[in-house]
Amino acid sequence: MAGKEIFRVATGKRWGSATFDSVSITLVGLKGESPKQLLDKTGKDFIPGAVRELHPCDRHLGPLLLIRLHKEPYQFFPEDPWFCDFVQLTDPDGQIFHFPCYQWIEGYQDLELREGTGMKLPQLLKATSMNTNIKFSLTKMSTFIARSKLTWSELHNPSESHSLVAFDFSDSPEYVADHWQEDTFFGYQYLNGVNPLVIEKCTEIPAKFPVTQEMVAESLGKTTTLSEELQKGNIFIVDYKMLQGSPTNVINGEQQHLAVPLCLFHQRSSGNLVPIAIQLSQIPGADSPIFLPSDPHWDWTLAKMWVRNADFHIHQNISHLLKTHLMAEIFTMATLRHLPMCHPVFKLLIPHIRYTLQINILARIRLIKKGGMMDQATSAGFEGVGFLVSRGVQQLTYSSLCLPEDIKDRGVESLANYYYRDDATKIWAAIESFMAGFVQYYYWNDDRIRGDAELQAWISEIFKEAFQSREASGAPSTLATAEELTKFLTMVIFTCSAQHAAVNSGQFDFGAWMPNMPPTMRRPPPTTKGTASLEDILKIIPQVNITCIALSSLWLLSKEAGDQRPLGFYPERHFVEEEPRRLIETFQNRLEDISEQINRRNQALALPYNYLNPPFVENSVSI
Repeated sequence: MAGKEIFRVATGKRWGSATFDSVSITLVGLKGESPKQLLDKTGKDFIPGAVRELHPCDRHLGPLLLIRLHKEPYQFFPEDPWFCDFVQLTDPDGQIFHFPCYQWIEGYQDLELREGTGMKLPQLLKATSMNTNIKFSLTKMSTFIARSKLTWSELHNPSESHSLVAFDFSDSPEYVADHWQEDTFFGYQYLNGVNPLVIEKCTEIPAKFPVTQEMVAESLGKTTTLSEELQKGNIFIVDYKMLQGSPTNVINGEQQHLAVPLCLFHQRSSGNLVPIAIQLSQIPGADSPIFLPSDPHWDWTLAKMWVRNADFHIHQNISHLLKTHLMAEIFTMATLRHLPMCHPVFKLLIPHIRYTLQINILARIRLIKKGGMMDQATSAGFEGVGFLVSRGVQQLTYSSLCLPEDIKDRGVESLANYYYRDDATKIWAAIESFMAGFVQYYYWNDDRIRGDAELQAWISEIFKEAFQSREASGAPSTLATAEELTKFLTMVIFTCSAQHAAVNSGQFDFGAWMPNMPPTMRRPPPTTKGTASLEDILKIIPQVNITCIALSSLWLLSKEAGDQRPLGFYPERHFVEEEPRRLIETFQNRLEDISEQINRRNQALALPYNYLNPPFVENSVSI
């Protein structure tokens, strides 16, 4: 004998999910709709984690199309937000229908949920009044504020700034302090440091960087030449030409300075990558000497510090801010504006855009505003941020965001000991496999992709906002095939998760010892050799209070502020079909395998590379 229909309405488990408001439900079928049926009783009925069960009124509505939740005033109580996890209907035959919600319902409103679907979020967001669904949770916000106060208090006690290190549970800062002057470690950072995205193969020495065989003979050894090493593919280069013309800052009444260097590297037979020549400007000449490892110790050390200062600016403004935070913000806004909650791509991406808008708003308030950290403690200052990001946007390419193409374009496929590349490639492949299955399930032919107006509006906005409608960027403005959609979704998720982890998580590790990554320089770059000394360097690097500002910010940004959700962890059940859930499980298993491989590799390393170990990779740009 058939049973009765049962509705289950689940309230979220997070603090504050309950509501005093009156909540009712209406069923809408093909033949009509039911009367409203009250779900709560008196007072705060929907406590956190509660699942309310009820039997709906007898109905003859035909096939069920959707349900409506009505949130209305209750007596004299003020409006009270409610976090609804899901609504579930079990029909008389025992078949279960899922209506996922997983969002805050604010104000008095009617919310329509289709089976496996939900409403569309507001299109415009105000920083002063953000939708609760995109705000930090109480846990995350409390931790973030507490850490902000802690680090800010250190600014007023510079003599105690070393205590910041006490809150770091990594051995990396101490390792960096011990090895920062070594050429092998300098080269290592371009492979596995906080900015592993700028090293490129050099096939021909640029005219603006006239390095000769005689200059590098000692570095290369007696058995080879510069020409031979170029042909073998063992010479690499980093060119900071993007810094040319950047504004420079004034701090504590002192003019700050920024070099525009080029650095040449050699991969030794041992696999170590070492610098062999540095020029601190883009224009060769008598006042722009090429510094060499054979130069006096402090000359060479200072030249490397200028390169690291330049790298700090490219890392913070391009690799980190532009290519992860701002890209993720554009992905977020396009998703919220153009994809309703019932859209499979919305359900796919919502975990990967979690908290992105709020962290970016906080960055604008605390870091990249006039008077923020970037203005108080860096060579380029506030004006430089806008200059560099604007230049970066004009040069941004789709291939630079797609890992396999970026690795190939930079010619670094065979670089030894490039753990970033190795780990990122595995994660990219895992995401790509997940996306291929996802696209095949929801878009079984290309006509469905071309005919999806919401998806096309989504990609169109991203093309316009992220790539400034530049066809030269190589980015798609429309999506026509399963292959194109798979690649683009892979890029989006990789950018929001793994790429951000790679350029964010190690900031304090590599920057805690300030000489390794100086945020600003107080004297101009040297124009002659033989003049540098330790005393000179101490007059060039930032003052103690400026160092404290920079380090406290790096520490805050490097530490996850609670409520972490690692890559592949999807606690909300947005997908009700079996196939996407199977794909998620396969993805999670593959990430576990990748983590095991990384752990085994790291056992043999003096400095383990864990920034792309899946348990330490956040699903979204949330810090």
